[in-house]
Amino acid sequence: MKIENLLSSVADGKTLKALYGTDNSVIEEQKKRYADVINEFKNKFGHSEAEVFSSPGRTEIGGNHTDHNYGRVLAGAVNLDNVAVAQPNGTNTVRIQSSGYPVFEVDITNLKPSEKEYYTSVGLVRGIAARLNELGYKIGGFDAVINSGVPKGSGLSSSASFEVLIGAIFSHLFNGGKLDAVLNAQIGQYAENVFFGKPCGLMDQTACSVGGLVTIDFEDPSKPIVKKVDFDFTKTGYALVITDTGGNHADLNDEYASLPSDMKGVAAQLGKKVLREVTLDQVVDAIPSLREKKVSDRAILRAIHFERDNARVVDQVSSLEKGDFKSFLKMVVASGQSSYMYNQNIYPINNVAEQGLSVALALSDIVLGDEGAWRVHGGGFAGTIQAFVPQNKLDKYIETLEHTFGKGKCWKLFIRPQGAIKVEF
Repeated sequence: MKIENLLSSVADGKTLKALYGTDNSVIEEQKKRYADVINEFKNKFGHSEAEVFSSPGRTEIGGNHTDHNYGRVLAGAVNLDNVAVAQPNGTNTVRIQSSGYPVFEVDITNLKPSEKEYYTSVGLVRGIAARLNELGYKIGGFDAVINSGVPKGSGLSSSASFEVLIGAIFSHLFNGGKLDAVLNAQIGQYAENVFFGKPCGLMDQTACSVGGLVTIDFEDPSKPIVKKVDFDFTKTGYALVITDTGGNHADLNDEYASLPSDMKGVAAQLGKKVLREVTLDQVVDAIPSLREKKVSDRAILRAIHFERDNARVVDQVSSLEKGDFKSFLKMVVASGQSSYMYNQNIYPINNVAEQGLSVALALSDIVLGDEGAWRVHGGGFAGTIQAFVPQNKLDKYIETLEHTFGKGKCWKLFIRPQGAIKVEF
C-alpha cells in the first residue's frame, strides 16, 4: 500500500478501534503512534509503499508454569502491542530499526545458530528465517521499523510478541499470509530455544499469535490443542489490571530454570518424562519414597502445584463458558495461592529482602478482599501481578498500588480478539 494512503487511513482511525477500543484519547494516541512509525520507515528506508503489522502482548490467566510440563493454560491477547511497518527490499538481508535504537541487520543466507547471538534480536530473526526455510516457506530480505508498546519486564511477553510479529511479516510479505497462527507460534518458540538460547514453553507465542481468549492444551507439544473461549470480559464490570512492581530481573535465569527442572525431576522418579503423564494421587503416594531418594521438598511442592493448577484450567474454562464469573474469580485466587505456597515463584531465594510481588499481592488482598482476584503474572520472582478489579474499586486499587510502586505502574487492559496480523486498512 502506498505510504500516503496508509497515512490517510491511519488518520481516519476506524481500523484502529478494532485493536485498541473506542476510547477517543487512546485512538488519538494510536493515530500519532502509527503515523510516526510510518514516517520513520519512509525517512529511514526510502520506500514509497509498505505494509503495517501488529502483534499483541499476552496475559496468562490460568496455568502458571504448566506449559513446560505439557500442561494446560488459559491466556489472552491484550491491547498493548508491537507495531511494524515493513516492505521487501529485494536482498537477502533483513534490516530492522526498533524506534529509538540503531538498525540491526541479519544476513539470511546464513541460517545457523551462534552462541554469539544468544539473547539478541538478531538471533531471533535468524532462527525464525531458518525454521521457515526448513519447513519450505519462502524467506527474503525486508526493511522494517518496529515500535514496541509491550514493555519489557512487564510479564506481557514482549519477546514472544516480537517473534510472532516477525513470523507474520515473513508470512505476508513472501507467502501470501499462509502461515498458520499456531505454526507461527511454534516457529517463534523454536527460534527462542535454539537461536536465542532460552528454554521456554509455547504458551506465550501461541496466545500472541492466535489472539483472543484461548485455552491451550500442550499434552502433545508438537500439536497443541488451541480452543477459543467465548467470553466477553468487558461485560463483567471488572477491569483487568497488570501492576509492574519494578523488581530486578537480573540473575534470575537459575530461578526460572529450576521450575521445569524440579517438576521433571519428580516425573523422572515416577518413570515419566513430564508431570502431565503423572496424576496428583501418584505424586502424593510417592512422597515418602521421593524424600528417601533425596528429591527436594520444593520439587514435590512444585509437582503438587502443577497437578492442581493444570486441572484448575479446565474448571476455569468451564466457569467462563457457563457465565459463572464469581467461580472463575475464586479459582484465579486459588491459582495465585498455589503459586505462592507450592510453586514458590513469588520472590527469589537469593534475595529474600526484595519481595515486590509479595507486597503487591498483599495490597491487592487488602483493597479487594472477596470482591476481586489477584495472582502472580507470568514467570514470577519479580515483575508483575494480575488483578481483576470491580469498577467501584478501580480508582482505589490503582491509587494504592501506584502509591507504593510509582505513577503509571498499573495498566488497565482488555482482551483483544486479533493475534499477530497484517493490519488491513
